[in-house]
Amino acid sequence: MATDRASLSKVVSEKIRGQILAGRLKPGERLVEDRLSAELGVSRVPVREALRGLSMEGLVRLEPNRGASVTEVTPQLLAELVEVRTLLEALNARLAARRHDPEIVALLQDTLRRGNEAAQSGTADQLAQLNAEFHDRLAEASRNSVLSDIMRSLRERTGLAFSINGRARAREDWKEHAGVLAAVIEGDEEIAALLAARHVKNAAAAFGRAHAARDLAAD
Repeated sequence: MATDRASLSKVVSEKIRGQILAGRLKPGERLVEDRLSAELGVSRVPVREALRGLSMEGLVRLEPNRGASVTEVTPQLLAELVEVRTLLEALNARLAARRHDPEIVALLQDTLRRGNEAAQSGTADQLAQLNAEFHDRLAEASRNSVLSDIMRSLRERTGLAFSINGRARAREDWKEHAGVLAAVIEGDEEIAALLAARHVKNAAAAFGRAHAARDLAAD
């Protein structure tokens, strides 16, 4: 019974995580247990457990007397996340180029093809899903499970902020993905690391511009 409950909580957690990362649940939006349990067709218990777990990952904020809400990533927090993610993405790409796993490279090429198609005519959900798929497979290519686990959390937390970039940066995102993958295929560790780090910095810069434009429009 305990195993079943843990499995259900994990399923609920993945569904809520997916809605957050796809932007269907917005930063700052309240996460009401009753509403989520009705939408997902489960009791409040697995929802509560899922929200508690997501709060430990930094995707959800729990506050006394206010309940849960989607974490809002401030420019200051994003700067700190990007500072760490830039270094680790570079390391991840360097290891992927060094280890050059043909099977994973083939999977990455497939994801890149579908990502380029989605950048032309895909939905925001498709773009978010394919972006996560590309980075997850690149992490797999590093063959370092510790690094992969750390990177997933960082990518999801920065993704909360980068979702504001939306389709405006989609083509640039996939062009940059292509550059990283080309360096990995060539086995060029230095270029792979440089391009992976630049990719994160470019996304952060786009966030800064979009955030400033949104603030200006709100005034």
